Amino acid sequence: MAARKAARQEAQALYRDEVDLRARAALETPTPFVERLVHFWSNHFAISAEKPQVTLIAGAFEREVIRPHVLGRFEDMLLAAERHPAMLFYLDQARSIGPNSKFANRAAKRSAKRKPGINENLAREIMELHTLGVRSGYSQADVTEFALALTGFSTGRAKGRGQAGAFTFRPGLHEPGQRTIIGKTYDQRGDKQALAVLGDLAAADATATHIATKLARHFIADEPPAAVVTRLAEAFRQSKGNLVAVYRALLDSPEAWQPAAAKFKTPWEWTISALRGLGRSELGKPRLAQLLNQLAQPVWRPRSPAGYDDVAGSWAAPDALVRRVEAAQRLAAQVGDIDPRDLARKLFAGLLSDLTVAEIERAESRRTGIALLLVSPDFQRR
Repeated sequence: MAARKAARQEAQALYRDEVDLRARAALETPTPFVERLVHFWSNHFAISAEKPQVTLIAGAFEREVIRPHVLGRFEDMLLAAERHPAMLFYLDQARSIGPNSKFANRAAKRSAKRKPGINENLAREIMELHTLGVRSGYSQADVTEFALALTGFSTGRAKGRGQAGAFTFRPGLHEPGQRTIIGKTYDQRGDKQALAVLGDLAAADATATHIATKLARHFIADEPPAAVVTRLAEAFRQSKGNLVAVYRALLDSPEAWQPAAAKFKTPWEWTISALRGLGRSELGKPRLAQLLNQLAQPVWRPRSPAGYDDVAGSWAAPDALVRRVEAAQRLAAQVGDIDPRDLARKLFAGLLSDLTVAEIERAESRRTGIALLLVSPDFQRR
């Protein structure tokens, strides 16, 4: 019992360190657009450190899956994500066993009551969240067939079954036979079957539209302009999933350069922008993981595989704003003797609303003025 408690405490300490490292990268990066893309894709391929097996490797997932591929091809990122131990543990793929696999047949001989089976979590989330999107033409039968194709995707174990903790394909767990998914038959053997399916999903028209919609929603507006979605989806298709081509289409879109700040900041975005604005390279005490937990967006801990919402309605509720006020007061208390009026001019370059200017002018202290700036309507949007 004591050993388990110590292991949990060690895992949580590592998690907090990883969150601090992520924040420092965001605060010190010379390429903030690329860093924002890292956060976007990390949320797209959401995992949760709430699961004990994932706590230790949540930060590694972002480093090993997202960062190396953020300027590469979508298919490569997809393959890396679905084979990473963090994803396999999070969606219980490591426990998915083909009902007619060698392992299942041996288990049946030992005990008629023991009937290993497939787990459809990974297959469903790949189709619904990572590639095609909801209501895009696939059926429950397609999910089941895909889940059968994915059997064998697992992690290595200490007793000689692959490198411990790393991805390994275990043929004994794989369901033999061909699979039919969205009208196409896959007769490959072993892991090549699932890899072929993943390649087709990455290249599907529905995937291009799904990714384009999410990118436009993240960078432009909660209700992304249809013209932008079409433009990004076409760039995705024409480039065969070259993400740099998609980003270029995004940056070339006039809609991305409207002067009005349309997007409400998530707690993570608000915290990082507040720290950057205050010239901080780290949070200090309380640590960032604790603060973001209080703001209801703990890093790598979404409540579902869909990740955190990317619309104002999820973050602008009165209770959420109260938590930001409390956080702003704590942050303001940690800075030196900064004049909030000078800070406002530096951050907003004359774009601050008259109401916010007046509130800062009336503040009873510089510390209060900084807190008011951080919770002003102007600072809540990007």
